[in-house]
Amino acid sequence: MLGVRVLGDWASYLIYLLVAAGIAGSLLAGSFVWSRFFHRSLRTGKQKSRSFESGVSAGGFQPSNFSVNYYLTAMLFIVFDIEIVFLYPIAVNLNMLGAFGLAELAIFVAILGVGYVYIWRKGALEWH
Repeated sequence: MLGVRVLGDWASYLIYLLVAAGIAGSLLAGSFVWSRFFHRSLRTGKQKSRSFESGVSAGGFQPSNFSVNYYLTAMLFIVFDIEIVFLYPIAVNLNMLGAFGLAELAIFVAILGVGYVYIWRKGALEWH
C-alpha cells in the first residue's frame, strides 16, 4: 500500500516533466520544419555572407573586436550575481539559524567585500 502512495506523489511530477519535454520538443521540431521548408531568408548565397550593419554594406571582412573590459565586467557581474544565490537561503532562514547563521552571513559578506576591494584596487572597474 505504501508503494502506491509514493507513486501517486511522484506521478504529478512525472506528468509535468513529460508535458514540459513534449512542449519543448514540439517547439524545436516546429522551428526546424519552419526554417528548412518555409523560410527563404536562411538560404545561403554570396550576398548573404557579406557584412552588413545599419543599412550600409561594409567594405570587406571586418571582424568584431571587443575590449577585454567588456569580458572582465561580465565575469565580475556573474561572480557577484551568483553570490546572491548563496545569500538567499541564509537570509530566509536567519531566524532559525540564529547567531551561527548571522556569523556565517557576516563572514561570507566580508570575504566578498575583500574581493570587491581587491578588484577595485587593481583597477578592474575602471574604463581606460
